[in-house]
Amino acid sequence: MSRDDRRRRDDRGGRDKKPQDKKLRTKELDPERVVARDVLRAVRERDAYANLLLPKLLRERRITGRDAALATELTYGTARSTGLLDAVIASAAGRPVAEIDGELRDVLRLGAYQLLRTRIGSHAAVSTSVDLVRSEKGMGPSGFVNAVLRKISQRTEQQWLDTLAPSITDDLIGNLAMTYAHPRWIAEVFAEALGGSAGELQAALAADDERPIVHLVARPGQISAEELALVSGGEEGRYSPYAVYLPEGDPGQLDAVREGFAGVQDEGSQLVALALTRAELVGEDGGRWLDLCAGPGGKAALLGSLAGLDGAHLDAVEISEHRAGLIEKVVDGLPVTVHVADGRATGLEPGYDRILVDAPCSGLGSLRRRPEARWRRQPSEIGELVELQTALLTEALRLVRPGGVVVYSTCSPHPAETTAVVASCLNTSGETTQLDARPFVAGDMVDPESLGPGPYVQLWPHRQDTDAMFLAVLRRDA
Repeated sequence: MSRDDRRRRDDRGGRDKKPQDKKLRTKELDPERVVARDVLRAVRERDAYANLLLPKLLRERRITGRDAALATELTYGTARSTGLLDAVIASAAGRPVAEIDGELRDVLRLGAYQLLRTRIGSHAAVSTSVDLVRSEKGMGPSGFVNAVLRKISQRTEQQWLDTLAPSITDDLIGNLAMTYAHPRWIAEVFAEALGGSAGELQAALAADDERPIVHLVARPGQISAEELALVSGGEEGRYSPYAVYLPEGDPGQLDAVREGFAGVQDEGSQLVALALTRAELVGEDGGRWLDLCAGPGGKAALLGSLAGLDGAHLDAVEISEHRAGLIEKVVDGLPVTVHVADGRATGLEPGYDRILVDAPCSGLGSLRRRPEARWRRQPSEIGELVELQTALLTEALRLVRPGGVVVYSTCSPHPAETTAVVASCLNTSGETTQLDARPFVAGDMVDPESLGPGPYVQLWPHRQDTDAMFLAVLRRDA
């Protein structure tokens, strides 16, 4: 039998699936590793979102406490580190990961993550991974997994990086991209957005490679941040007066969240909504506000709450009827009207005082919260997104009244999606002025100068510990 034949047999189970393996295949498995494997498989097979599927499975399977914490770390950590893990697995296996059976690949990644990026002992990491494969595939594939993981365990993560990563002197970006588990093209985008600073690039990638804490938003008029911090055991935010940091636990189990007094929302997203309400108008605020890209509804809920306090009304536009229905549930009881329409041609009457364009984007600013996203996105997608973003901002500038303001934001630091879109619309729209966004983001919480040189604001995980939100404030000349 040739080496290739043996490989195929080992990967697929071959002749080793015998009746005498039944006892081994029914061995009790660790529920936290089973759920991690199941989520990773769903991500690979049907493009599931780990941050949405995992909490659902944890509740369904009643996995709680330390087991839930371990399952979360293994799932998100493995998904976030996929590119780095695949390079190590390919080297240890002696073949590209694409040639390895998908279900084995999931477990190899899970085992390699435990070996290289956790304090879990090598014996436990290897044996539990072998058990996962043996329970479904039998002895042959489990032997293959055992051999690969044992080889991986012979080196630390840094030793593997020393072998596999490009030289830091010859290829700084390539080295940092592999070290902090990012596709090279995303590291290049970050480098451009940060002005080429190697130190800042390293800090940004390192922060993006860490699991973030949960940010909550206290809905104005319903609960204060101080009260939410007390009932959740969290800590009040540094930048938004409505933010609370939740270091651990399932936010879905909090009464305040279940009852709609609070929600899960990154502090950077809260600042975008707040900037819209704080921006200076020319003339009185007539109370006509618009969220042009309202899905999934987090910013609409915060703006609706603030509108209720200010006597204003918010129109929220969403192109998807299903997502519009979800927004209606989130804003129930608030002065918000949801419209199912294309933001590029809403059919709404112009004359709005305040408009938010939180445009669909690449999501490169929220990669730490969507762990598998960095390996899905492709640079070829940017051009189409920029075209959409430009059309949406152009429509917003048509709908805003003279003296009114438009806040353009993206959850991406990509210059093509941020400053370039704003510059293009300023050049073509006429009678529009870009305001300094920093005071409207800072409020009375921080020094505006700490938010960069202006006039736009680009947040970063390594600077503000928020998602990398971009926002610019434009005012139509009166």
